[in-house]
Amino acid sequence: KAQGIRIPKKELTAMAIPLSSLKVGERGTIAKLNIKGAARQRLLAMGLVKGETILVRRIAPLGDPIDFVINGYDLSLRKSEAAEILVEPERQ
Repeated sequence: KAQGIRIPKKELTAMAIPLSSLKVGERGTIAKLNIKGAARQRLLAMGLVKGETILVRRIAPLGDPIDFVINGYDLSLRKSEAAEILVEPERQ
């Protein structure tokens, strides 16, 4: 009897990087939110759900906040919040 190959969850997101590490003009697909509680619910309500594409529009001069485009609207997040969102960078 053949056994199916099991891939650990860690390997499924092996290509995922923090959203805060993307540069201006780069896109990524949301893979995971490492945020709990009310903050997680707030981000989900704003459209940050697994599988959505997000674009880095601009970064403030001091690096915080970062402006993103998701579902056709602008969303600004603190760098610390963006660091807790894992994305798979889009190949260019």
